[in-house]
Amino acid sequence: MKTTVSSKGQIVLPAEIRDQDRIEPGQEFEVERIDRGEYRLKRRSPLPNEGVVDWLLACPEKDYFVPVDSGSTDTL
Repeated sequence: MKTTVSSKGQIVLPAEIRDQDRIEPGQEFEVERIDRGEYRLKRRSPLPNEGVVDWLLACPEKDYFVPVDSGSTDTL
């Protein structure tokens, strides 16, 4: 498949590839230079629990999640 580099240095992944691999806006990729004119594009795997805090803070009910005193989590 052919694509073009924009004046901003951006490369568009064709819709067919994005659909096949479920690539969503905001997903990150690693770019590796293999050799002159040859590159590897690899989807970056999210870190475990990446985005969980943001997801919890987006809870529609205000003050649903509150900080817990670390002393209260000690085992009995």
